[in-house]
Amino acid sequence: MKIGIIVAMDKELRQLQSLFDDGRVLVQKCGIGKVNAALGAQRMINEFHPDCIISSGCAGGHGPGVRVQDVVVSTQLAYHDVYCGTAIDNTTQYGQVQGLPARFEADPFLLSKAESGEFKLHKGLIVTGDWFVDSKEKMREIIGHYPDARAVDMESCAIAQTCYLNKVSFISFRIISDLPLQDTDASQYHDFWNTVADRSFQVTRTFVESLL
Repeated sequence: MKIGIIVAMDKELRQLQSLFDDGRVLVQKCGIGKVNAALGAQRMINEFHPDCIISSGCAGGHGPGVRVQDVVVSTQLAYHDVYCGTAIDNTTQYGQVQGLPARFEADPFLLSKAESGEFKLHKGLIVTGDWFVDSKEKMREIIGHYPDARAVDMESCAIAQTCYLNKVSFISFRIISDLPLQDTDASQYHDFWNTVADRSFQVTRTFVESLL
């Protein structure tokens, strides 16, 4: 099996590249945001032809029991900043791009492998948008639309959409860097990168090794 791993930032790239030396695993940086994520995923699909793609990196967390440095694995993925209105199609939901699913489902086989691993995970919805959530007010707005969200990031759903269109299996693992509803001016996020342990990305490594 050929596995592609996409991250957004150099900090995440350094963490993950150090964990893999198998030619069947390719770790690449796409850059921050939805457009960069989609372009990076399409490039990886065109050039590497992976059997599956994993989005990995950090995210803001939400929900009972979710703490900094915990890991959320996607069961579903959605956009928190997309609204196509009802003028053309009154069945389109908030967050849905017309003609595409309102929520993208993680690959069932990949999700079952994640669930069977010997590590603690929070399973749930990951929502994506072009907004770094650095205020309680913005997080409350997002959670108002998606109260079941467990993580908020800027790339995962765009990669999920690209994989959906290309019929490539996808799943996202996100390490919680901060809890925006308990934070002020993203101080937890900055502390996370100052104190992040090497083991933070070991869940992704263990999961990948279970697929090879």
